[in-house]
Amino acid sequence: MKLIHIADTHLGLAAFNRLDPESGMNLREKQVYDNFLRVIDEVICHKPDVLVHAGDLFDVVKPKTRAYTTVLEALDRLHTAGIPFIVIAGNHSMVKTRYTTSPYEVLTYHPSRITAAYKFQYEKVEIGDMLFHLIPNMLRVEDYRTAFDQVELDSGGHTNVLVTHGLATAIKDKRLATVAEHELDSTILSDRFDYIALGHYHRQCQITDNAWYSGSTEYLTYGEIADTKGGLLVDPGRHEVRHLDLPCTPMIDLGTIKCEGVHPGDITEEIICRIVNKSLPRYSMAQVTLDGLSREHGKGIDMKSLAAVREQLLDLKIRIKGKEEESPVPLQQDVRAIDYIREFATFAGKQQNLNARQKEYIGKCGLEVLQTVMEQHKEVTE
Repeated sequence: MKLIHIADTHLGLAAFNRLDPESGMNLREKQVYDNFLRVIDEVICHKPDVLVHAGDLFDVVKPKTRAYTTVLEALDRLHTAGIPFIVIAGNHSMVKTRYTTSPYEVLTYHPSRITAAYKFQYEKVEIGDMLFHLIPNMLRVEDYRTAFDQVELDSGGHTNVLVTHGLATAIKDKRLATVAEHELDSTILSDRFDYIALGHYHRQCQITDNAWYSGSTEYLTYGEIADTKGGLLVDPGRHEVRHLDLPCTPMIDLGTIKCEGVHPGDITEEIICRIVNKSLPRYSMAQVTLDGLSREHGKGIDMKSLAAVREQLLDLKIRIKGKEEESPVPLQQDVRAIDYIREFATFAGKQQNLNARQKEYIGKCGLEVLQTVMEQHKEVTE
């Protein structure tokens, strides 16, 4: 038997200030919905015995109506194809208390073969010769251990598959710093499982011999521009895992343009040429870095000349890297591009009137407050 492993589809995510002319919807949001249904069609073409979603199906706890209807349409298609669907709650769509109705509860009324684990407890489901052990995102990190201790592996002919959502300690230095993000104890990623399907980390990668992140199906931030996107086609019994290309909106790195001693008009022309030569699909996302752009360039590149090619893209991110700067910053910086967590940490560290203990306290408590406010703001936006 084989399964397809996906995660972090973040249905409902909206970005940039472009609207779809037909629906009036945020264009990026519409792309995510449309691509998800195309993903489902691609999954059906491969005829897996089960589709596994390892968390963050929705982008927020209270999904938009279109996010719900998109998932219901997907369930209809999977039901017609006879493919069971397993999904667990991730941190983005996890309710904050046990007394709040989960968005996944609505989906369980669908007549398809859907198993949704979202009740802050361990659950298991048997499909064919595979036994799935489901541990959704928990309220507290210690709850993972409590749930894991309830797992009873089947050694009588079943292949055992663990599905969970969190950050493996092996990639601790790459933590996403999001609310309700929990690190997974390395002992939970046990080699006793035939396969471990992980969600939360957006880059597709292998953590142990049997544990994989499928990564997100979409490029959700420019920080993911170099990541592999798609899903994983898995045969747990044979311990075979291979990458599966899935539909998504392209995000292209146009590279770095050396600007020192170059006329601004030539820089503008070079950006246009790189976009044209890439033959990018309409409404793709692209990024270019300008190295050494300085005051000598006057007002810089000609935005009016770029208007025609930008019209063909969903977004063009232009980053400026000065001579003394280690990392580039966005041109005409959009507040959504700011790493507020890093900005706060830098601000706190520069305060000269605080002793080490005060800095540690402010850093810890202030970071928790900032993360909570950011998550609450995200939930009520639009």
